[in-house]
Amino acid sequence: MNTTQQDGLFARTPVGAGLTVGLMSFAHVHAMGLAQLLLSSGATVLASDPDAERGRARAAELGIDYVGDHDALVARGVDGVVITAENSEHRRLTELAAASGAAVLSEKPLALSIADGRAMVEACDRAEVTLMTAFPMRFSPQVQQVAALVHNGDLGEVVAISGTNPGSCPGGWFVDPAKSGGGSVIDHTVHVADLMCWLTGAEPVTVYCQTNQLITPEYGVETGGLVSVTFANGVFGTIDASWSRLPSYPTWGGVTLEVVGTEGMVSIDAFGGLAWSSQEGRNPSTRHLRYGPDTSAPLVTEFLTAIRERRPATPSGLDGLRSTAIALAAYRSAAAGDVVDVDL
Repeated sequence: MNTTQQDGLFARTPVGAGLTVGLMSFAHVHAMGLAQLLLSSGATVLASDPDAERGRARAAELGIDYVGDHDALVARGVDGVVITAENSEHRRLTELAAASGAAVLSEKPLALSIADGRAMVEACDRAEVTLMTAFPMRFSPQVQQVAALVHNGDLGEVVAISGTNPGSCPGGWFVDPAKSGGGSVIDHTVHVADLMCWLTGAEPVTVYCQTNQLITPEYGVETGGLVSVTFANGVFGTIDASWSRLPSYPTWGGVTLEVVGTEGMVSIDAFGGLAWSSQEGRNPSTRHLRYGPDTSAPLVTEFLTAIRERRPATPSGLDGLRSTAIALAAYRSAAAGDVVDVDL
């Protein structure tokens, strides 16, 4: 039993206690938040970053050790790593970590090509370490309630799923296709695509996509995309993956989901826990007040628990590969102006 006795009361030992986890890069917008969750879990956190100035500054802000580059990090013999580097670095860092025996939690999208994603899965399989994809929406209470309805058959046979994930453009390397893989489609399709694959339990078969650059065209990448997916069991899904929100938008996305079955339907807003506070006068401002659970916290808990129990973590690398395949097919479809097969 994973508990300690204190003053006659039982207190659960923090899930990360005794584990050392490396944070690989502060490039991603979620890096600081994930590092704080790792610290809250009781894990010892080390940081590596090829940008030494950024690495030292962010590590100091968190109160953790900056150890240098990524090679120096894995040389410390960490139990696991969280990859929050540019998308183009995911394969190299996963292979580096796996070769050292460290479990891997990678930010999404898993990779920028099917070949890279396959290589990541195989590297972790060979090393017998877990590869987890950072899909926090799997841990949303609303999404899990929908999954229970679907998997229990309460909605009958699912025939269609509609999802949205609008957000604001992160800028920086996210609009550099060499590092990100594209624009809003690669960034925001994968979250909803993963939920659709999970809910249907079926492989994606075909994709049709249209994109535009109507918002912030100066970035040179698509800022809006509508993706249609057909699954092997006949379920049809649509995904609105866009950067259509202002920079002040309070969350990284705005995931909604509607599932239609032969005996019912359900609709959710996974980011509904928001309130706005406006202040007028000399310094007008709007504050966004969050309430409800943080879905990244159970994501980190699942990763650390998988390390401790030496078991695969969910969502897995293969889950990440499926959603990546949908996003990559969306780009091929948009370029061809036609329906394309999903390459898995």
